[in-house]
Amino acid sequence: MSTALHPIVLSPELERQARRNAAMRFGWLVHATVFALVNAGLWLAGHRSGWLGLPTGGWIIGLLAHSAVVWLQPVGQALFQRLLQRERERLQDR
Repeated sequence: MSTALHPIVLSPELERQARRNAAMRFGWLVHATVFALVNAGLWLAGHRSGWLGLPTGGWIIGLLAHSAVVWLQPVGQALFQRLLQRERERLQDR
């Protein structure tokens, strides 16, 4: 187990990837938190007005796109690695 006093030591490439992934997930958490707080405030302030759904609906689309980029990234990376390996094998067999 790692603690702040004894961090896991990774290669520079893996450290870069770990920091990038953590930053992406942190960014998504901030986005989702701001979304929840702002839209809760909008709905509480004017739940009788029909226009409040428009910003929420548009923002949901953006949040879903952000979610797909962040949380489906491992799936995309695995697919990319498989495709890359197939291409290497294909070129090697030439």
